[in-house]
Amino acid sequence: MKNEFMINWDGLRTKDRERVLVLAATNRPFDLDEAVIRRLPRRLMVNLPDAANRAKILSVILAKEEMAQDVDLEAIANMTDGYSGSDLKNLCVTAAHLPIREILEKEKKEKSVAEAEKRPVPQLYSSTDIRPLNMSDFKAAHEQVCASVSSDSSNMNELQQWNELYGEGGSRKKTSLSYFM
Repeated sequence: MKNEFMINWDGLRTKDRERVLVLAATNRPFDLDEAVIRRLPRRLMVNLPDAANRAKILSVILAKEEMAQDVDLEAIANMTDGYSGSDLKNLCVTAAHLPIREILEKEKKEKSVAEAEKRPVPQLYSSTDIRPLNMSDFKAAHEQVCASVSSDSSNMNELQQWNELYGEGGSRKKTSLSYFM
């Protein structure tokens, strides 16, 4: 499979005014074959986002969500050091579930009270009845969702070593092989 891929990659031809761009992404570049590495002339390491970029990611994820006035994206960004974009999405989804759980619990309680009192079961709530997300939702979600990657993990160390050897940010200096006797 790999050989077939490499043969076809070498055979990519375009018209004079058209170009083929190969864009690849991996969390495990150290598993790539040397032939693949040679065919990827630009190798960029994308680190975990800093606080400012986490705030931007949060604003994109939460753009269509209704939020209370107390929600401070910068504060959320500051408390999520080491979180990836995926981790931030998981945090937001977990936070968004809290108001829904509240309304479901309220419905359940009202239903059981109505049944106990032999009254008609009240009408179910609609999505418009769900309260906006607030800062306490994000704090509670932060207790449940942690960073999936540690900057001290062996995988991160391997990525940094690979970047030093092959990446744009690395030294790319090769040490010559020598024998001492």
